[in-house]
Amino acid sequence: MAQSYASNMFEVAHTVGTVLCPMCGVSMPPNPANICVTCLRTQVDITEGLQKSVTILFCPDCSSYLQPPRTWVKAQLESKELLTFCLKRLKNLNKVRLVDAGFVWTEPHSKRIKVKLKIQKEVMHGAIMEQRYVVEYVVEDHMCDSCSRNAANPDQWVASVQVRQKVDHKRTFFYLEQVILKHSAASQAINIKQIHEGVDFFFASRSHALKFVDFLGNVVPVRGRHDKQLVSHDPKSNHYNYKFTFSVEICPVCKDDLICLPQKAAAAMGNIGPLVLCQRVSNSLLLLDPQSLRSVFVDATQYWRTPYKSLLTSRQLIEYVVLDVEPEHTIAGNGKFALAQVQVARVSDFGKNDLIFTSKTHLAHLLNPGDHALGYDLYGANLNDSELDKYKNLVLPDVVLVKKSYEEKRQKRRGKPRPWKLKNLPMEVDVVVKGRTDEDKRINDYEKFMDELEEDPELRANVALYRNAEYGEQSDIGSMTDGEEPPSIPIEELLADLQLEEDDGAAENVDENMEDI
Repeated sequence: MAQSYASNMFEVAHTVGTVLCPMCGVSMPPNPANICVTCLRTQVDITEGLQKSVTILFCPDCSSYLQPPRTWVKAQLESKELLTFCLKRLKNLNKVRLVDAGFVWTEPHSKRIKVKLKIQKEVMHGAIMEQRYVVEYVVEDHMCDSCSRNAANPDQWVASVQVRQKVDHKRTFFYLEQVILKHSAASQAINIKQIHEGVDFFFASRSHALKFVDFLGNVVPVRGRHDKQLVSHDPKSNHYNYKFTFSVEICPVCKDDLICLPQKAAAAMGNIGPLVLCQRVSNSLLLLDPQSLRSVFVDATQYWRTPYKSLLTSRQLIEYVVLDVEPEHTIAGNGKFALAQVQVARVSDFGKNDLIFTSKTHLAHLLNPGDHALGYDLYGANLNDSELDKYKNLVLPDVVLVKKSYEEKRQKRRGKPRPWKLKNLPMEVDVVVKGRTDEDKRINDYEKFMDELEEDPELRANVALYRNAEYGEQSDIGSMTDGEEPPSIPIEELLADLQLEEDDGAAENVDENMEDI
């Protein structure tokens, strides 16, 4: 205690000395330059040599700015993209240290953009000086190449991508449309036209078309070919102008289709099947044998090496009533499927006959007596398939169940708005497609596609769903139910359909802008 008391007695408080500024005589703490801040600013200007005014080119049609030499950047007023673009246009900014940056509000129609910068620089024997200054950007209107070409001739295109699928429904294109929207894959398309059996995408550049074709190959199993046509030739400069056409064919096998595999393809897959169900369509096909729960992935290369068509499609599904379920102990697919012996009867046979079918199904974890299920009626189907005839002594099941049905419960809410909605591509519909019958089929296919989104969480993982503002009763939005009610989409998966508007009276927070750069 005595030792600590003695040490406290001899502690000396440290005081910071002051010096006089040699220019104005003001007392100040010492610094490496020994000059006060006010006098130092009169002697040194760290913004010397930095740009105070810059001219930028703006395309009013597509709201993009020219990043020399030929890149156009889309950005809204007072956005982080525009702030990044403005900072990149400044020369010699690397000679100083940028501390902060933010917009100074200007009239939106003034063709002026002002950015306030705070920089630091070492001056006079290591002294760090900080200073703010404003850079004014003069905006000049100048149409980009694609907009000027489109303004001169709206139908002028350089490359087109023709997407086709030889099936009798449009559900694949509905799914493909949502994936394209989510990833903005068709943002460079100058026109999109819906025609019979597919959609045409038109681009102003061949590279944009190639990028879109690569995107399609990563989403669905496709094969394609390309061709070019000479438009003009300048013999003096030896310059050629071509129009490029890319033809993309999507695999005709769709989700829930029943397939009879060719013998060669079945042998390559480990003698699976030969009757299999298509469970998933992505850049590869997921095929499932409902009798043994064996599954296999088939990519585009394997499929087009030995192509095959669907034996029965989803348009031929029939509704059944489950009478009895006897589960087996076989479980596969990470618990997604389980085998069971079921007794079912067609809904259309009620009151007409007592025909009951017994079959094996992979839906033991979903079906209970009294439930409805959709399946293929092989007992009454007229099958005419060359691959099926090649199998000798093949015993076909009477029924192949595909999925649980909620159609009876969905009839109560038909015509009512859903709590969620989808966005659509700006397509032009060909005159030939605008028939009354085709329109009814399209509406029916679109309704079935939306039902599939509610039933399949994996399918809607690649789709952007938005809250429907017209749906007033938000309390009805639920999660996946226990089977007594049709599945619905949880509210956590829905996105708010935001409409960004300019706030004339609000200034951008400078510190938040710097964090986003």
